[in-house]
Amino acid sequence: MRVVVGSGPVGTAVARLLVERGEQVRLVTRSGNGPDGVEKVKADATDAAVLSKLADGAETVFSCGGPAYDRWATDWPPLGASLIKTAEATGAVLLTTGNLYGYGQPAGPMKEGDPDRPNSVKGQVRAKLWADALAAHRAGRIRTAEVRGSDYLGAGAASFFTIGVLPGVLAGQKTAVPADLDAPHSWTAVDDVARTLVAIASAGDSALGRIWHVPTPPPVSIRELATQAAIVAGVQAPQLSAMPPAVLWLGGLFNKQARGIRELQYQFRAPFILDSTDAQTTFAITPTPTKTALTTTLPTP
Repeated sequence: MRVVVGSGPVGTAVARLLVERGEQVRLVTRSGNGPDGVEKVKADATDAAVLSKLADGAETVFSCGGPAYDRWATDWPPLGASLIKTAEATGAVLLTTGNLYGYGQPAGPMKEGDPDRPNSVKGQVRAKLWADALAAHRAGRIRTAEVRGSDYLGAGAASFFTIGVLPGVLAGQKTAVPADLDAPHSWTAVDDVARTLVAIASAGDSALGRIWHVPTPPPVSIRELATQAAIVAGVQAPQLSAMPPAVLWLGGLFNKQARGIRELQYQFRAPFILDSTDAQTTFAITPTPTKTALTTTLPTP
């Protein structure tokens, strides 16, 4: 049995992929919702006793959920601690869906093995979660690995592009984007995150105790991505302009979403490139082409 915590885009993709492979899947969420073909359980994953009971006998616990974006600093630590306690109590392998925040501002392409040097509150949260899990792994208390991808594309993906850029493109509206529109940026397909997590779960202990980067295609700029999205959707060319940092800062005084991305502006004002060579080679995963990922990102007519 495999336990998946969280039914967002990644959790749903992992659960479906496991079912396709003939696995028994238990999906744990606060809502009790999820795709067909899995056992859906409504529970609070921050309660280690409850989660350990649900994961009893499981081979793997996939951590694919997380708190609301504005509550990371308060709500991630208890969830991370519960996941570690559950892995320790049950012996299940803990595989976590992470992101690139922990690396901080990169000086070049981000590679597996780069040290965490967070320069934001959210980055500090993510780096601490991995540091705690890795320490437990090295102490022999649990077995774990973390998978990191860049901004998501795909069904249900909620990212800087899908929230802040794509709606305006599809509506044919002028859109101001707080970014360098021409800086190369890596975009990761949600399905590739799921494929990587499941591949690690099947690879044995040799794949554990480290970070893996999700196989990701070559980077494209926001302007290029928006243009591709417009072509796929059959709408007019995007009308984008670059929003100055000062405008975003002011917007953060009144808008929670704008406030949440202010500290992460370094990701969109300069090249932000993910090197996933190691995972691609090890697991023979070919990244989903950006155009294909865009097609699954667009809302169904």
